[in-house]
Amino acid sequence: MLNDIQIGRYLPGNSFLHRMDPRVKIVLLFFYLLLVFFVENAAGFLALGISIALLMIVSQVPLGMQLRSIRPILWIVLFTFGVHLFMTPGTELFAVGPLSATWEGLTRGVYIGLRLILLILLSTLLTLTTSPLRLTDGLEALLSPLRRVGVPVHELSMMMTIALRFIPTLLEELDRIMKAQKARGADFEHGSIVRRMRAIVPVLVPLFLSAFRRADELAMAMEARCYRGGEGRTQMKELHIGRVDYAAVAVFVLGAAGICAVSAGGLSFAP
Repeated sequence: MLNDIQIGRYLPGNSFLHRMDPRVKIVLLFFYLLLVFFVENAAGFLALGISIALLMIVSQVPLGMQLRSIRPILWIVLFTFGVHLFMTPGTELFAVGPLSATWEGLTRGVYIGLRLILLILLSTLLTLTTSPLRLTDGLEALLSPLRRVGVPVHELSMMMTIALRFIPTLLEELDRIMKAQKARGADFEHGSIVRRMRAIVPVLVPLFLSAFRRADELAMAMEARCYRGGEGRTQMKELHIGRVDYAAVAVFVLGAAGICAVSAGGLSFAP
């Protein structure tokens, strides 16, 4: 399951999404996420799902690689669905002991679960089609107005990108440590919850040590290359908004208007 987490990974390519300006991608992602929370009925979610599926196909990233990112959050989706199913008042569907499942809870649980899945797919798609360097440049450019109030924009963007980039690296390190512990007789899959938590402790210690070691090596490498923050730094490749980006904005505006129209006049599940 650790290998299924794709957020933070980058897959080089030459697709429409790969060639877009990172600033445009980040801004469009922000508004896309707002759109995910705006949709409130089945027709809107259907239109939103189709648009995201088209983006996944256009990205030229293997669909299996993108869909695997959903697996680690399935238990969160199921837990959230169960909470809404039994805790939302309304028309009763069935009862499990003292708990009553309602139609309104079923509808809301499905919508919340779909939102979580779409959020993960969109966030994963951004990192899969944007290199860490371009992501840093895009964040820095978008946050540049904060420099006027003394915010270290470059350093903040660098830290955010490094943290995002190290997610898959630390997961790979965790997987290696767990396999090494299993080869020595450790059992992470059987027994009570307390026993499993105790079995994880010998894994966390070397993982934290490895993370600190990697951070120290990265800091030394940056100092060896005379890194002194963002003051006076230039970019080897300047960011430019081109025709691809204007076309993407136009398509997004039309698509968002269509999704909002469908959501406003679409069908919703009701008893």
